[in-house]
Amino acid sequence: MSFRAVRRAVALGFLLLFCFSRALFMRLRGLDTLERRAQWLHESAVFVMRRMRIGLKITGQPPASGLLVANHLSYLDIMIFGAALPCYLVSKIQIGRWPFFGTLARAGGTIFVDRSSRASAEAVTVEIAKRLKGPIPVLFFPEGTSTDGTTLLRFHSRFYTPAVDDAIPVTAAAVRYVLEDGSPESDVCWFGDDEFLPHLWKALAGPNFSAEIHFGEPTIYTSRRAAADATYAEIQSMREQPSLVLQ
Repeated sequence: MSFRAVRRAVALGFLLLFCFSRALFMRLRGLDTLERRAQWLHESAVFVMRRMRIGLKITGQPPASGLLVANHLSYLDIMIFGAALPCYLVSKIQIGRWPFFGTLARAGGTIFVDRSSRASAEAVTVEIAKRLKGPIPVLFFPEGTSTDGTTLLRFHSRFYTPAVDDAIPVTAAAVRYVLEDGSPESDVCWFGDDEFLPHLWKALAGPNFSAEIHFGEPTIYTSRRAAADATYAEIQSMREQPSLVLQ
């Protein structure tokens, strides 16, 4: 058993409990609005990352509102983007059932979608449209699943619809991970048939790593397919740029 993994797991447990207590205090004070949930998730992600010594480098300007789309590498993306900016996340419904992390996601105002249900996708599209009218960006991962980072899957276009219909800017973002010991990015990616808890334990036992997010410029699109194709090309280009973490 890895002492490093045990030490980090204990630290992570205490950090998450502290974050839960802040969320409960917020509710008891009657401050439980969607905007405050997004701000709570942002503050909690920053807090956890600093104490777990996970670095984050940002290039470009995080959007203040609108739709944000990104490539998807791991459940860690939720924390990374949460630390980069206050935002509402669109996530698969299974994450809402996870211990600790699911509770955090729900407390942060995450929108959950059942990807096997057309009705769920339609309801989520309506909910995205509502939230895009506010001052907090909505983030979703158009690949629909996480990958090992070696390729970018075709983007699904459904959730672009509210931004296209209401002429709301769409911002593309590319995330990557850099491991301190030079190991490949795929070592921290969660993909394929990997189970969540064994993968988390592996990440806790592994070397320190940093994350990097490149933000593009907000753009208004006239069709959802055009938006999906354009942001796909933009994210692919950003992923091909040299890492700032290594410079």
